[in-house]
Amino acid sequence: MLTLDNVTLTQGAFSLVANLSVDAGARVAVIGPSGAGKSTLLAGIAGYLRPTSGTLSIEGREVTSLEPGQRPLSILFQDSNLFPHLTVFQNVALGLRPNLRLTDAEVKAVEAALDRVGLAGYGNRKPAALSGGQQSRVALARTLLRERPLLLLDEPFAALGPALKVEMLDLVAQLGDERGTTILMVSHDPDDARHLCDQAILVADGRADAPVATHELLDNPPDVLSAYLGKK
Repeated sequence: MLTLDNVTLTQGAFSLVANLSVDAGARVAVIGPSGAGKSTLLAGIAGYLRPTSGTLSIEGREVTSLEPGQRPLSILFQDSNLFPHLTVFQNVALGLRPNLRLTDAEVKAVEAALDRVGLAGYGNRKPAALSGGQQSRVALARTLLRERPLLLLDEPFAALGPALKVEMLDLVAQLGDERGTTILMVSHDPDDARHLCDQAILVADGRADAPVATHELLDNPPDVLSAYLGKK
């Protein structure tokens, strides 16, 4: 479970308040107008932005003061954050060891992760030799190795074409279900939110609301979301 207990996140003159919980294994979209604070919410959960008040817990463990690397989560950004001078295998292996000094068992784990995302045999290639979808798969394979209970998605597939984006969302859903991973996904596309997530958090007017059913929020959006979606 992810719990934000009266958390306030502040960036300059902007503040976002969150008082909510997300059940373990849930898939939750983070929806709201541009500039409302969706990425701010994820940054706070990930530890890149410290709350000015409140506490944050993951699986019953308070993590408010922990550095990003100490938190039991992984995050995928729109930029896959692959190192161009490293091979696909090495980029994935960073999820296990930053020094890339792997045991035999860890080498097999990297190969298995690449196979799981459909990239068996691609280990010696460099990111520049891959398509955008393949690069997204490399980044996803790296998160698999980390085996964290919480996965944050900050529009990692936004630059992909519609069909490939759906394919990646389906892969995330399948892998998340296999591992019981809790998933939070920032999205500007209501179709993506409906496709992957049963629940949704509305971020608007300086507040992140508790999760509700995605279809309920999108079928009967409040005025601030309706205006953003062009339904008003």
